[in-house]
Amino acid sequence: MKIKLIVATRASEQDFYIKTATGRSLAFHKPPFLEVCLFPNNTEGLPVLYNRAISESSEDPATLIFAHDDLHILDFYWAHRVVEGLNHFSVIGLAGNRRRVPGQPSWAFVDTNFTWDAPENLSGVVGHGKGFPPSNLSIFGSPRQQVALLDGLLLASESKTLLENNLTFDERFKFHFYDLDFC
Repeated sequence: MKIKLIVATRASEQDFYIKTATGRSLAFHKPPFLEVCLFPNNTEGLPVLYNRAISESSEDPATLIFAHDDLHILDFYWAHRVVEGLNHFSVIGLAGNRRRVPGQPSWAFVDTNFTWDAPENLSGVVGHGKGFPPSNLSIFGSPRQQVALLDGLLLASESKTLLENNLTFDERFKFHFYDLDFC
């Protein structure tokens, strides 16, 4: 099965591989079986581009990985980990929450005061920082848990799963909240 990484960036294609965390990671090590579907100089909302990739996959099935351009990819086997995760779950991500509560404004917060949810409800690990390796590691909770909400910094699914279940991203959202809506 083909693996497609879908990334939108405000950077040019050349600057993507020089200046963004995701691009620099791929410039250092890109698995030979990975196809990068890059939207450089992007000004469109992510759902529009992600839906385009889903639609195009009806003729060209693939594992679809929707990612932001600010990810430091630290694992040489990350693509294999995605496939492994999709053997257990229909949609996966890097960070999420095991529950959904009324009025929840994001995957990590339980109210509009931005109160963090209890650690036992959170899942995932994400590195942050401008440099490489990241200067800060956020350990939200044990990975590989079934969750109700995922952060949109990376979402992955088989195109067949999305198409058969008519799952798309709501194009009313440009950048924020598309991930919560999708979940």
